[in-house]
Amino acid sequence: MGKRYFCDYCDRSFQDNLHNRKKHLNGVQHLRAKRLWYDLFRDAAAILQEEQTKKPCRKFLQTGQCDFGSNCRFSHMTEQDLEKLSAQVQGEQRSKELWQEGADLPPGTIEDWLEKRAKRLSTAQSNSALPEKPVPFQYPPGWPPVQDLPPSLQPPPPGGWRVPPNLQWG
Repeated sequence: MGKRYFCDYCDRSFQDNLHNRKKHLNGVQHLRAKRLWYDLFRDAAAILQEEQTKKPCRKFLQTGQCDFGSNCRFSHMTEQDLEKLSAQVQGEQRSKELWQEGADLPPGTIEDWLEKRAKRLSTAQSNSALPEKPVPFQYPPGWPPVQDLPPSLQPPPPGGWRVPPNLQWG
């Protein structure tokens, strides 16, 4: 069995050769799956603009379903959905304008957290004239006994692992 090509968009694999790959990459199913994947990352403004240019889908408005699904050339958004999307776009534009104007960042930003952390660390260092006593390890409750753990999770023996004298690496 030769190499196999796996398409992440279509979640399919097939024998990898030039003919099969070209046929798949130019196929309708692949192009549709690829478009759906990239549509997940479009911004709200682009979606709103596209949906406003489309006419509403009559079948979807009457029954709540459309035989064409995401491939329908008509809009499946209701007026309420369009209003919500419009409000989201306006909110994003406002926040972008505030950020460009250099307005103060809202509370709870990373800068606030970093300042608080720096203050906490500086007070902890100034208060810790005496070295802190290390906290002894406590085995988490509910874990199996140490002897039942796999070897990779068992602690090393006292004095370290024994190395045979004639061991050669490489």
